[in-house]
Amino acid sequence: MSLSAHEIRELFLSFFEKKGHTRVKSAPLVPENDPTLLFVNAGMVPFKNVFLGLEKRPYKRATSCQKCLRVSGKHNDLEQVGYTSRHHTFFEMLGNFSFGDYFKKEAIEFAWEFVTEVLKLPKDKLYVSVYKDDEEAYRIWNEHIGVPSERIWKLGEEDNFWQMGDVGPCGPSSEIYVDRGEEYEGDERYLEIWNLVFMQYNRDENGVLTPLPHPNIDTGMGLERIASVLQGKNSNFEIDIIYPLIQFGEDISGKKYGQKFETDVALRVIADHLRAITFAISDGVIPSNEGRGYVIRRILRRAMRFGYKLGIEEPFLYKGIDLVVDIMKQPYPELELSREFVKGIVKGEEERFIRTLKAGMEYIQEVVEKALQEGRDTLTGKEVFTAYDTYGFPVDLIEEIAKEKGLKIDLQGFQCELEEQRERARKHFKIETKKIKPVYAHLKELGKTSTFVGYEHLEYESEVIGIIKGEELVSELKEGEEGELVLKETPFYPEGGGQIGDSGIIESDKALFKVEDTQKPTEGIIVHKGKLLKGTLKVGNIVHARVDKERRQDIMRNHTATHLLHAALRNLLGEHVRQAGSLVADRYLRFDFTHFSSLTEDELRRIEELVNEKIRENLPVNVAEMAYQEALQTGAIAIFEEKYGERVRVISCGDFSKELCGGTHVSATGDIGYFKIISESSVGAGVRRIVAQTGRWAVKTAFEEHSTLKKLSSSLGVKEEELLKKTEELKEELKEKEKEIQKLRQEILKLKLKEVVKTEQIGELTLHHGIFEEVEPEELRNISDILRQKTGKDVVFIASKRGNKVNFVLAVSKPLAGSVKANELIREVGKVLKGGGGGRPDLAQGGGNAPDKFDEAVKLLKEILSGVSVR
Repeated sequence: MSLSAHEIRELFLSFFEKKGHTRVKSAPLVPENDPTLLFVNAGMVPFKNVFLGLEKRPYKRATSCQKCLRVSGKHNDLEQVGYTSRHHTFFEMLGNFSFGDYFKKEAIEFAWEFVTEVLKLPKDKLYVSVYKDDEEAYRIWNEHIGVPSERIWKLGEEDNFWQMGDVGPCGPSSEIYVDRGEEYEGDERYLEIWNLVFMQYNRDENGVLTPLPHPNIDTGMGLERIASVLQGKNSNFEIDIIYPLIQFGEDISGKKYGQKFETDVALRVIADHLRAITFAISDGVIPSNEGRGYVIRRILRRAMRFGYKLGIEEPFLYKGIDLVVDIMKQPYPELELSREFVKGIVKGEEERFIRTLKAGMEYIQEVVEKALQEGRDTLTGKEVFTAYDTYGFPVDLIEEIAKEKGLKIDLQGFQCELEEQRERARKHFKIETKKIKPVYAHLKELGKTSTFVGYEHLEYESEVIGIIKGEELVSELKEGEEGELVLKETPFYPEGGGQIGDSGIIESDKALFKVEDTQKPTEGIIVHKGKLLKGTLKVGNIVHARVDKERRQDIMRNHTATHLLHAALRNLLGEHVRQAGSLVADRYLRFDFTHFSSLTEDELRRIEELVNEKIRENLPVNVAEMAYQEALQTGAIAIFEEKYGERVRVISCGDFSKELCGGTHVSATGDIGYFKIISESSVGAGVRRIVAQTGRWAVKTAFEEHSTLKKLSSSLGVKEEELLKKTEELKEELKEKEKEIQKLRQEILKLKLKEVVKTEQIGELTLHHGIFEEVEPEELRNISDILRQKTGKDVVFIASKRGNKVNFVLAVSKPLAGSVKANELIREVGKVLKGGGGGRPDLAQGGGNAPDKFDEAVKLLKEILSGVSVR
C-alpha cells in the first residue's frame, strides 16, 4: 500500500481521534520551560510535565505529529547524518498518549489495528519485541493479538526499558518491526517502526522501582521511517517529502544521486539539514555562537561544507527553503508566514561562512607550513580542532590538505578537543526557566483552579481558594506577611505573551492585600504575589479584587501599539519582518523583530508616522475567538515563541493589523493617544529592537526632550532650529584644536627623540632603541614608523613606562621583514620584560611588568641581530 507522507500523518491522527484521543498540534522545536533540552527531540516532550504530574490537561488521551530535532545521543549524532539511510536531524514523530487512562492492552490493540488494518502491512511480516521480564505484554501479544511466539523477541533493559532520567517515571517498552525481506541485512531487514512505552513505575534515588498509581502510555512512530516502508524505498531519503530536496542538490551541483557513496552522503546531508534549518529558524532559533543558535549554525555550515565538496562555492541553501516550505506547509502553515525571513537569515549566514572558509584556508596553510618548518609529520589535535570549530572545515578535508603536503593529522587529539568542547557547551547551556512548584500541582489536584475575567472586568467579587507562603499551602495570611493568593475568579492579568502581570488591591471588610505582581506558574493557576498590609485573610474569604486601572490602561495602550508597530514594520520594510520577542510594560514597550540591517532615521520617522496615523484614525480593535488553523487562514499572524492551544484569540485593528494574542487591549486605536520611538538597536544576527512609549509616558518624554532643547538653545545662544548647525560648527572647532594639539605633541616627541633614542650599527643593520615616560602606544607606533624609514635597514625597539608597566614596539624596515621578523623578535625581548607580544613581521607590539629590564632586553636584541644575515 503506497501512501504519501501527508496521507500517513492524517490517517494516524484521524485513527486515534476516532479512538477518543484529542488531536494536539505540534509544539515548536524550542521546549517550553525545560532547561535540560536544547530542542524537542521526542513526541512526548510537550507532555513531560503531564507525565511528571506537574500539569493537567483537559483530556486523558492525546495524539500528535510532533516536529523533532536531534543532534546527539544514543539514537543520533550530527556527524552520522548522511552516512546512513535512517539518521536525521529533523524528523516527525507520530504518537498516541494516555495520561492515567488506558494501558498495555489497549495500546497494543490500537497499534496492531493501525498497522494491519489501516496501513495494511501483512501480519506475517510483523515481529514484536518486549522487555524480558514483561510477561504481561508478552501474553497480550501472544494470546490476545495472536502473534506467534517465534515472532516475539524478549530483549534486555538497553533495548526495551525506557526512563525519563536517572530517577522518575519509567517502564518497559514494546517495539513493532517489519520484515522487509532477505535482500536486506540486519537492522535494514527487520526495521523497527513503532515503539510503545508502558510508563508504569517510578524509580527512586536508590534505583528501587515502585508501581505508579496511574500508569501512562507514550508511543512513537517515525513518519519518515514508516513512509519508506509503505512507499517501498530503500532509505528515508527517498520518500516523497525528502527526495525532492535530493533532486534540488543534484540540480545545484550537477552531480547524480545513487552513483557514488561520497556524493550520496553530501546530497543527503543537504536535504536533511535544509529541513532542520527551515523549521528551526521558522520557530525563532537564530544562528549564533551559543546555545540553540550555535547548533543551528553548525547544521547550516555542515550542509555548506558538503555543498563545497560537490563543487558549490556560492550561497545555495537559501534557494532550497522555498522547496521545503512548499512541501511541508500543508501540515505546518506557519512555515509560509516565515518563508522570506528564513531565506534572508540563511543567505546572510552563507555569505558570512564563505568569508570564514577563505580565512580558514589561510589558517590551514599557516599550520601546515609551521609543521613542516618544525620538522613535524602530524598536525596536532588542537590545530585540527581550531580549523574544524572556528573555521568550519570538515576533518576529512583537513586530512586531504595535510596529506598533499606529506602530513598526517592527530585524530585522537582532535576527538579529545571535541569532547572537551562538548563538555564546555553542556556546562554553558542554561535556560532561565520558571520551575513549577509542587504546591501549584497540589492546588490543581485539589481542583482549586482560577478563571481569568479581566478582559471584561477590572474589579470583581471573588473567593480566596488558596494561600501560599513560600513553598506551602496555608490556611491564613496575617498582617505584614508576604504571600501568594489564588482566587476562584480574578480580573488580574497574569504575565504572559510578553505582557507584564497586573498589580492592584485585594480587600475584604477586615483585610487589605497589595498585589505587586500576577503570575501563571501553570495552566489553571493564577497567583497574586504581594503583602498583607492590614488584617487577616483566610481561605474561603470573599474579597473584592481591584486592578490598578491607570497602570492596566497604560499596558493596554502599549500592547495594542505593539501590534500597530509590527504591522507598520511589515508594511514599510517587507514581509520578512516577524516578531522575535517583546515586552509590554506600563511605561514602555520593547519589540524585537527580524530584519537584516539597522533602520535609517528616515525609516524610523516613517514607521512612527504610520503608527500615529493609525492611532488618529481611531480604528476599532476587535476580538474574535476561533480555531488555530482557521485563524491562520484568515491571515492572522502567529508569533514565534508563543505556545497556542487549539482555540485562539484574534486581535484585529481595523484592516491594518491581525494577530493571535491573549493579552489585553484598548477598544479603539485612538485610546493609545500618542506613539513615540525611543531607540532602535541590534540584539543579535538578523534581529533588531525598538523601544517605544505611548500615551502619558510618551508625552512626558516628548516634553522632557523639548525642555532639554530649549535649555541647550539658551546655553548656546541660538534658536532651537539652529542647534544642529551650531553643534556641527563646535565639532569642527574641536577637530581643529585636536589637530593643533597633535602637531604640538609631534614636535615635543621629535625633541624627545633626540634625547631618548640611541642609534647603533649592528652589522648591516641600524638599531634605534630607547624608553620614554608615559607615551601612548599609538605614539610609539608613529615614532617607529619615522625611525624605520631612515636607512631602509632599520630595526626599532622603543618602549614607554608607566609605573610598573611597560608597553613596547618592535618594527623593521619593510624590505627587511623577510629575514628580520619583528613578530618573532618581540617574543624574545618580551620574556626579558616579563611579558610578551605579537603582530606582523614588519611591526609588532607588546607589554610587560619589568620596565627596569629594558637595557637587558636591548642587549639580548643586539645579540640576536648580530647573528642575522640580511637577504
